[in-house]
Amino acid sequence: MAADDAEARILDGRSWSDFCDALKAAGEVVLREKSPDDAFDRAEGFRYLSRLTRVALESFIECADPAAPVFRRPAHETVKIGADNPDNYYESAAISDAHEYRITGTRGTVHYLGFGTYAGNYNKQGGRRGQIGYLEAADMKLEPDGSFEIFVTRERPADANWLPLEDDASLVIVRQTFQDRARETVAKLRIERLGAEGPPAPVTAAFVDQGLQAAAGYVHGTAALFADWAEGFAAHPNELPLFDPAVAAAAHGDPNIAYFHGYWELGPDEALVIEATPPRCDYWNFQLNNYWMESLDYRYHPIAVNHHGARLEPDGSVRIVVAHADPGVGNWIDTAGHARGTMCLRWIGADACPHPTTRVVPVAELQ
Repeated sequence: MAADDAEARILDGRSWSDFCDALKAAGEVVLREKSPDDAFDRAEGFRYLSRLTRVALESFIECADPAAPVFRRPAHETVKIGADNPDNYYESAAISDAHEYRITGTRGTVHYLGFGTYAGNYNKQGGRRGQIGYLEAADMKLEPDGSFEIFVTRERPADANWLPLEDDASLVIVRQTFQDRARETVAKLRIERLGAEGPPAPVTAAFVDQGLQAAAGYVHGTAALFADWAEGFAAHPNELPLFDPAVAAAAHGDPNIAYFHGYWELGPDEALVIEATPPRCDYWNFQLNNYWMESLDYRYHPIAVNHHGARLEPDGSVRIVVAHADPGVGNWIDTAGHARGTMCLRWIGADACPHPTTRVVPVAELQ
C-alpha cells in the first residue's frame, strides 16, 4: 500500500474501523458449527480472542519494527497459543531479510534452550511459512562465564554461532524449556540490528495502518488455524496419534520435537489413562489443553507432567491419568473444570518415537 493511501486511511479512521470489523469477524471462529456450543467453552473462546488481540498488538505495533528488534513473550501464563508448553519460556523478535542481527546473552541453567529463524506469520495467507534455521545451546560456543553471541546473517561467519537469514525472514523464536522451573534460571537475551545507529525512527501512518491490519489478521488466522486442528483431532476422541511433522514445522514448531496431539472428552465418572515407555530423549511432557488449544491454567492446577517429575513404573513405562478429581494415583492430570479439550505429548531429541496407548475407564476402576 502506498504511503499516501495509508495516510488517508489513518486520517479518515478507516484503519481503526477496519481493524475493529476484522476482530468482530474473528468471533465467527468461536461460533463455528463444530465448535463447542456450551457457555463455558464459548466464554473461553472469546477470552482466547481477547488474549490473541493483546499479544497481536504487542507483536505488530509495539514490537514490530525489524530495524529496532526487541525480545517479547508471545505466549505465557495469560496468553496461550497452539498447545503452548507449560514448561516453556517463549520469546520472539521481529526481523527482516533487509537487515542482519546479533543476539547476545548468558546461558542460565534452563534445561533446554533453542533458537530458530522463521518465515511468515499465522496472519499471512499464502507465501512461505516455516523454519529457516535452528540452533541449540548444546551445539553453541559459550564463554567460560556462560555468555555467548549468535549472528543472524545471510553468510555464515567464521568460528561463530550462527542462525541463517533468508528471504521472507520474519521472526526469531526462542524456546527455553524447564526441567524444574523452581530451580532453574532462564537465559538473559538481547537482540540488536547490526549497523544500527541512533534511536528508532518515529512512527508513520503506514506502520500503524499495516500493523493494525496484521494484528487483526493474526487474531483471525491463529484462531482459525488451531480451531481447524481441534476439529480434526475431535474426529478421533481420546486418542494420541503422531502429528504430521510437516504441519508442525509450518506452524513454527521445534524440529527436535515429535508431537502427539489429540482430543479428549470425559464424563463425570470417567478417566483417561495414557501409557507409554519413554524413549531416550532430552525431555518429554504431557499436557492438557482446552478446546481452543490453550494449555489449562498451570498456575493453579496440575495439568502437565514431564520427565523430571513423572513417577515411572518398575519397567520404565509411565502411566498418566486424566480425571476430574484426584483419584489417588501417580501422574494425575487435572481437567480443571473442563469436560473436553485437546492434549499433547512431546518427545524432544528422542532416539525413537513410541506411540502412547490410551483408554477410557471408570474412575472407580482406578481406585
